[in-house]
Amino acid sequence: MDFLRRLGAGLDSPTIPWKSVIVTFAVGQFAVETYLQYRQYRVLKRTTVPKQLKQEINQETYDKSQAYGRAKSKYTFVENVWNQVKNYAAITYDVYPKLWAVAGLWMTSYFPSRFQGEITQSLIFVFTYSFAEMLLSLPFSYYHHFVLEESFGFNKQTVSLWVTDLLKSQALGLAFGIPIGAAFLKIIQKTGDQFFLYLWLFTLSVQLFMVTIFPIVITPLFNKLTPLEPGSLKDRVEALAARLKFPLGELQIIDGSKRSAHSNAYFTGMPWKKKIVLYDTLIEKSSDKEVEAVLAHELGHWHMGHTTKLLGIASSHLFYVFALFSVFINNRSLYEAFGFHTEKPIMIGFILFNEVLSPTDSLVKLMMNIFTRKFEFQADAFGRSHGYSAELASSLIKLQIQNLSAMDADWMYSAYHYSHPILTERLKALGWTSETKVGGDAKKADGGAPEKEL
Repeated sequence: MDFLRRLGAGLDSPTIPWKSVIVTFAVGQFAVETYLQYRQYRVLKRTTVPKQLKQEINQETYDKSQAYGRAKSKYTFVENVWNQVKNYAAITYDVYPKLWAVAGLWMTSYFPSRFQGEITQSLIFVFTYSFAEMLLSLPFSYYHHFVLEESFGFNKQTVSLWVTDLLKSQALGLAFGIPIGAAFLKIIQKTGDQFFLYLWLFTLSVQLFMVTIFPIVITPLFNKLTPLEPGSLKDRVEALAARLKFPLGELQIIDGSKRSAHSNAYFTGMPWKKKIVLYDTLIEKSSDKEVEAVLAHELGHWHMGHTTKLLGIASSHLFYVFALFSVFINNRSLYEAFGFHTEKPIMIGFILFNEVLSPTDSLVKLMMNIFTRKFEFQADAFGRSHGYSAELASSLIKLQIQNLSAMDADWMYSAYHYSHPILTERLKALGWTSETKVGGDAKKADGGAPEKEL
């Protein structure tokens, strides 16, 4: 604590140009990410299929994948420029103190006196700011779904469903954000200099709570979940779970196809009872044994405790963030630089602190990618050790084709942005060699009708 106090005292100096510091950090991060994006864009302009995939990916599919990657890259660049403009405008034109004053006016005008105070004003500020951010992002969201994704055949949702999702998300933000935000601020007010420890424990409790209720309450609000019907696939998955002693409670299909043609599978739940969820798009495009292989990979993550390890890393980072926030919470020079001369609202301090901390987010992201890429290789090796090497390789290729994922990547861009190894790296690690064209006219591995051309 003495170290943190000394650090805080050193940083609370009127000579530090906090606005310039934050703008410089933001511009620097934007410049680095734009450079990486440029490197990847050059890769996306290639016209030759990587030699490891020549047997599997025809030129038409490769060209479409490259075009999709370039379209997403252009979209991301424009969106990032827009975010830079918004952030610069918010800092230059003192949006925070002005909006804080508006929140205070609304509080005194529409809330009873017993509900007035910093917590109420902070919640009004946060939700007003978030609502404004949502409105400003609507054109980008619409373009992403109904122009970019639709032009490549991925978007399946209607405008009414898109609007409904937005309204549901806003309602959930209010329902959960108000009590959580109020508790966040109350803990800081009541626990003094040790608030970061109590705040960390509270946040871990909230995460556990959300993990518990998400599949039960939130997912059904957006998607329909139905039990997997009896048959070969269900028998295979249940047998796999039994062999690995996975505590399978439910096996369900999610109607992901009503929004997108992309595929996935995941498991969720408490340690003693878990649910496996398969996207209907995955089942449609894969053989039963390929789906089984995908789940073997996912259960490999569970078997080796990857989720727990990543949670531990994230929790450690969260503790570091809250401890460092205790240095900035009373930094008068930071508040005054942004127009708060007579008060130091906790929520404003936390927002400004995160702006200062933003460069370290890039380092944390890079470190997390190192861990997750390692875990992906380990989960693939787990699937291979259980006899799913060929099926896992073919399912990865099919998913790559179906999702039009990038077939190749610049190494710097990949290290910074990709939490998963690229396809060629995973196929090499699986020891895969092509014998028949994946996704062609071959019969399903477990028998049945010819597979559809992808």
